[in-house]
Amino acid sequence: MSTIVYLNRAQVAARIGVRPNSVNNYDLPEPDSITGPVNEDGTIPRGTHRGWLPETIDEWHANRPGRGARTDLEG
Repeated sequence: MSTIVYLNRAQVAARIGVRPNSVNNYDLPEPDSITGPVNEDGTIPRGTHRGWLPETIDEWHANRPGRGARTDLEG
């Protein structure tokens, strides 16, 4: 049996080369793993842990807009 290893927010920050607090400002992809309660409306309360597979973060990071990108100017 093989254990699946997920990244927490601090590990995501280290993987993409930013400070851990910076990740709080990013629109991260949906987590691959949730440990703890989830509200009936699908929101994730404080104390519930999210985890991302390294390949999920790598794909997200490779495709996200760069610093200062005007994402409101679609079209």
